[in-house]
Amino acid sequence: MSRHPRDPGDPGVPSSPSQARCITLVTKILADGSPCPKCADVEARLEKSGQIQHIDRVVIADERDPRSEGMIIAAHHGVTRAPFFLVQEDGDTRVYTVYFKFVKSELGAITSPQEEARELLNDNPDLDFI
Repeated sequence: MSRHPRDPGDPGVPSSPSQARCITLVTKILADGSPCPKCADVEARLEKSGQIQHIDRVVIADERDPRSEGMIIAAHHGVTRAPFFLVQEDGDTRVYTVYFKFVKSELGAITSPQEEARELLNDNPDLDFI
């Protein structure tokens, strides 16, 4: 699905200057070779909602290969979890590690506070409701 080749000099930046906005989804393959369950869930949500049409590139961060494109992009942007989204637009890069925040901010989707809180808690098991 990679429609826009990456500029090797700057991880995660589309090489086409005419591209107004480029959205990259970075998913992960775990050290045992299995796909990341959270990544699969987010990809399924994108497919089901039709929002996948807004994703320009899908890049794999393979834990078995620190030189994989996704691992390089994650390190470059200081991201330690997957999946995550990079949005490049007019020289600006925005990074989203929370699916609902991404679809709300970038795709104008309507999300509920409960969905956002559930995802936040699932991604941060050390947190708890007050």
